[in-house]
Amino acid sequence: SIPIKKLAADANVILSAVAGKAALRVFLLEELEITTTEFNINEVREYIGVIAGKYGLSEELLESQLKLLPLRIYQQKFYEDLLAIASKRLAEHDEDDIQLLALSLKLKVPVWSNDRHFQHAGVEVYSTAKLLKILKA
Repeated sequence: SIPIKKLAADANVILSAVAGKAALRVFLLEELEITTTEFNINEVREYIGVIAGKYGLSEELLESQLKLLPLRIYQQKFYEDLLAIASKRLAEHDEDDIQLLALSLKLKVPVWSNDRHFQHAGVEVYSTAKLLKILKA
């Protein structure tokens, strides 16, 4: 069995999986529950066009890949009691990361991101490379 059971995934790793990159291997592990926020999913949707252009893929294909990912999506009202704390911890950083940090705190799960911002936010953070090593995916 795997050492990590549940993760809160950032937009950058979801985009990577949608494009069929290494992150997809983490999503394919059945005993791992991957969660994210509605905010992050909207962020992913904003970038789908960019990724499509970068890799020469169709937006429709990427959109359907996104729908196929085994992702549990939480709405803001689920974790809004932790937004203030998350915001304080990320004061100097990317505002886009506040929602995911609040979800991570609420669920008490590590963050999966290739972003450096989460390093000092008081939660465990795993990059895709680190996860692939630990989970042997």
